[in-house]
Amino acid sequence: MKTIIVVGNGMVGYKFCEKFIAHENSKNFKLVVFGEEPRAAYDRVHLSEFFANRDAKALELASLDWYTDNNIDLIIKERVTDIHRDKQTVTTASDKEYSYDYLVLATGSAPFVPPITGVEKEGVFVYRTIEDLEDMLAYAEKIKSRKSNGKAAVLGGGLLGLEAGKAVMDMGLEPHVVEYAPKLMPRQLDARSSNVLQLTLESMGIQIHTGKATNRILGNGVITGMDFGEDDTLEVDMLVVSAGIRPRDELARTCDLEMGVRGGIMVNNKMQTSDPKIFAIGEVALYNQMIYGLVAPGYEMAEVAVNQILENHNVAMQKEIDMSTKLKLIGVDVASFGVPYMPADKGLSIIYENKTKGIYKRINVSHDGKTLLGGIMVGDAGDYSILHQMYLNNMPLPDNAEELIVGARGEGGSAFGSAMDLPDSAVICSCEAVTKGAICCSVLDDGNETVKSVSKATKAGTGCGGCKPMLTDLVTESLKSLGKTVKNSICEHFNYSRQELYDIVKTRGIKDYDELLDTVGTGHGCEICKPVSAGIFASIYNETANKQETIQDSNDRYLANIQRNGTYSVVPRVAGGEITPKQLMALGRIAQKYDLYSKITGGQRIDLFGAKLHELPLIWEELIAEGFETGQAYGKSLRTVKSCVGSTWCRYGMDESVSFAIEIENRYKGIRSPHKLKGGVSGCIRECAEARCKDFGFIAVEGGWNVYVGGNGGANPRHAELLVEKVDKKTAMTYVDRFIMFYIKTAQPLQRTAAWLEKLEGGITYLQNVVMNDSLGIVSELDAEMQAYVDTYKCEWKEAVENPEIRSRYTHFVNSEEEDDNIEFVSLRDQKMPKEWV
Repeated sequence: MKTIIVVGNGMVGYKFCEKFIAHENSKNFKLVVFGEEPRAAYDRVHLSEFFANRDAKALELASLDWYTDNNIDLIIKERVTDIHRDKQTVTTASDKEYSYDYLVLATGSAPFVPPITGVEKEGVFVYRTIEDLEDMLAYAEKIKSRKSNGKAAVLGGGLLGLEAGKAVMDMGLEPHVVEYAPKLMPRQLDARSSNVLQLTLESMGIQIHTGKATNRILGNGVITGMDFGEDDTLEVDMLVVSAGIRPRDELARTCDLEMGVRGGIMVNNKMQTSDPKIFAIGEVALYNQMIYGLVAPGYEMAEVAVNQILENHNVAMQKEIDMSTKLKLIGVDVASFGVPYMPADKGLSIIYENKTKGIYKRINVSHDGKTLLGGIMVGDAGDYSILHQMYLNNMPLPDNAEELIVGARGEGGSAFGSAMDLPDSAVICSCEAVTKGAICCSVLDDGNETVKSVSKATKAGTGCGGCKPMLTDLVTESLKSLGKTVKNSICEHFNYSRQELYDIVKTRGIKDYDELLDTVGTGHGCEICKPVSAGIFASIYNETANKQETIQDSNDRYLANIQRNGTYSVVPRVAGGEITPKQLMALGRIAQKYDLYSKITGGQRIDLFGAKLHELPLIWEELIAEGFETGQAYGKSLRTVKSCVGSTWCRYGMDESVSFAIEIENRYKGIRSPHKLKGGVSGCIRECAEARCKDFGFIAVEGGWNVYVGGNGGANPRHAELLVEKVDKKTAMTYVDRFIMFYIKTAQPLQRTAAWLEKLEGGITYLQNVVMNDSLGIVSELDAEMQAYVDTYKCEWKEAVENPEIRSRYTHFVNSEEEDDNIEFVSLRDQKMPKEWV
């Protein structure tokens, strides 16, 4: 039996083992794996998630038992120090020698620590392993024990640096990111997208310092600051160095393997080094004179090495490596593909930028407008998968290429084709190199009829997860091609879609979750089906969130949005933005009394932040006494109906938009739906209320009102579509009544109206036939149900304040009336702010 020694048990080393044992003839080999760390392989890409629960096992790629079960000798906490090519052996730090037939070097990379004076001081860390994070956490606790306003800096504004910034923030220290280049993520982003990202991160409380060259670390043995020269310093209590990586190639130097000028072990397209018995994969391998710091190329290298050792010589690395990537940095989508930015002589760019929402999108196209060359996305990367596939497969662009990033207009529907239009060779899951053809065959030929079963069979979607939306579409469309009904089951406890469950509850008169579970469900339920069921009960019976309290999500349970520091928001309804001077003064008085952070929002409301749980009923008691009611900012329901000043004040106004907006907001307030709803009423076509980016909108024109539906101004902007034009106010309202009711009945959980309308077979034409021409014969039912909602509205905060049983929920501890004294605040701009954000 031949022996393969794998040096390195990171993500790529583990992937080599996983792919190797999947082959039948792998039983002729013995795998011996060395890892320096005191644990099995774990997911280093999601390292920052360690701070959520401090559980290293949550990041595990495989348990120690997995290695034993698959006859793999895993030797942890052991470093290989020398390779003896003549004897085909390796020596470890404990002076043990092991023989190999094949050697796979998967030693990865190490953090690059710049030669800065003082970098060896106490309080300076690198960000690479779980042990690094544990050391940082312990040091952060020391800082917080001696001072209340500890600061930490991250040296490096690239991918890893921003992840480290999130880690610092999660440790409760004031985060600073220091970058030598004039912009963040200099390799992936252009100046404008980097600026949008910087503004977004700064709004979260992360302070960004670009164009800074660190000369030395200040402090006598312990870091106290950073010196940038010319009296420019930054006081910090901790520094995390994340200035790049260097390949761990020292082993190759012990046996004179061919190396790159700047490091890295040179390999061919078979991943062989200059010694054909030794392979190098991952971040230690220099292929095409490049080190590839992404997971997907490393996994591909592992696959190639496996096949070469098993003498399947047809599998080799492709000539060019796709460096496209999609990440979520500190909750912000960041993606780039192809050529992210280029000079005008090589292509043209189409750019969409919305700094108020932290969104930037850029696509680069050929001069003839027919070919997609690359792009950048910040803040919203929802369309990354299909754009990436269009680039990889040289798919033709639509006539209006700008619709790829700003959304289709009019009746054209989506600017993108179906995922089924991709060639079978298109790689859908780059982490596991799974093609569209393999996914479809898994459904069509192998009988796998769920995303879960297809994922298990092909491994698609088991890596970063970015391909799951496209994977779902391919499974759905493949099932449809077989003539099978595609069921969007809510979860494993209910084999029904939301629409089917809605109909079951309504026709059987089921009133609570336990009855629903006993009647048509299985098991004990979960955090997916419980809030969905609560929403269905609320939609059918128009009950408040107080009724099904045990199955509500946290925001609906307490009728307030929980904030980052554990406090809650108070958002009273201000219909149409119209408020009396008395009410305005009452808001100021109440906010001052409870020391709440006050903010006027873009949705014509005044939001009050920083309320502790026990204060909520007290605050709302006073607000209700002043004539306010809940604004339901926490609920899947109507938020606001934005308006301009209309014909009352504006010389361009065609009609009185404020009164109409107030009437609409009061009509739809409290209605529970699959997702939040927003509306707008503009008094003329100048569109100051932005009605065409709302779930429903009205625009006054000569001859009546134009009605738009299915818009979305959020993370994935989409223009609303024209439902009807030049109708009177009553008719306009009737059509929107029916639109909302039809959406409530048929949408999936957490599906906005924009996504619902886009997926609706027949699109806007079908919707027009339903709500205007009664093609389904249900408009009388829709009208009656809407009127029932209007007639039975209740303010759920009034209910909570007046009902002693509900009010008793608002305590920090189940067995004590004491307050939570762990929440601390400081003042900034004369406003109350969470301590950790200032």
